[in-house]
Amino acid sequence: MKGKEGKIFMVVGTVTDDIRVHEVLVLKVTTLKFIETACVRIEMAGGECLTFDQLALRVPLGQNTVLLRGPKNSREAVKQFGPAPGVPHSHTKPYVRSKGSKFDKLVKKLEF
Repeated sequence: MKGKEGKIFMVVGTVTDDIRVHEVLVLKVTTLKFIETACVRIEMAGGECLTFDQLALRVPLGQNTVLLRGPKNSREAVKQFGPAPGVPHSHTKPYVRSKGSKFDKLVKKLEF
């Protein structure tokens, strides 16, 4: 978090609590939804929990904010992108209608 002091972190999603995290940093967090225990832990550490409405009133131009998001390429459809399945050193997932021995046979016939 170096260089991010004094910034407001925005999460388009839900902020949940994780008991494995022992120390919570002093953060200003904006999100769609907070789990109650997560909000309490952030505020006890000296941070602040905001909604997007409160953020818009406080910082109308969005200065000193950081948008946090998950990985872009974690969708199931992305696993099928790339060279053809079955090609050496290809980790592309084949399109299969269903799982089972009948359906695997169809895919093996189509592989190169």
